[in-house]
Amino acid sequence: MGTRVGTRSSRADAFLEFAAGRTGHLYRSACLLTSGDTHLAEDLVQDTLGRMYALWGRMSRIDNPAAYAQTVLVRTFLTQRRRRSATERPLGELPDTAAAAGDDDPALRVALLGALSRLAPKDRAVVVLRYWEDRSIEETADALQVSSAAVRTRSVRALAKLREQLGGSIAEFSAR
Repeated sequence: MGTRVGTRSSRADAFLEFAAGRTGHLYRSACLLTSGDTHLAEDLVQDTLGRMYALWGRMSRIDNPAAYAQTVLVRTFLTQRRRRSATERPLGELPDTAAAAGDDDPALRVALLGALSRLAPKDRAVVVLRYWEDRSIEETADALQVSSAAVRTRSVRALAKLREQLGGSIAEFSAR
């Protein structure tokens, strides 16, 4: 019986090590997926880590737990966006819009997050996976459970929408 407790303890330690190493990366991806909504991003990361913990005992069958965690994050985001309540945002007062310390270019960040927020959730997921996560077309297709052709089409259309939304302002930002 002591062996089972020791095994559980070592699994928990291994998961804690994994979670500590991946949380920052998952959070940055979640912030991009949610267009800068840090509270929703934290919820997505928490849900993702909860699902990963539930599967942790069977992780030996998964080659790359970090990539699997990213896939779980994206699928959790897409599932959450399908719910009707996903668009509700109760606010008591308007939040302060002061830039956080350490932001290199807050105007660029706000413009890009605004443009990302106007994309459809699946288009946003494709852009984040392909260009932020630097995943291949095949990896992105696998994560979203769509064909490679669908990823290519969504990438082209999403980038065109971003260019259209940003217009000439992107040249202004890139000159900085």
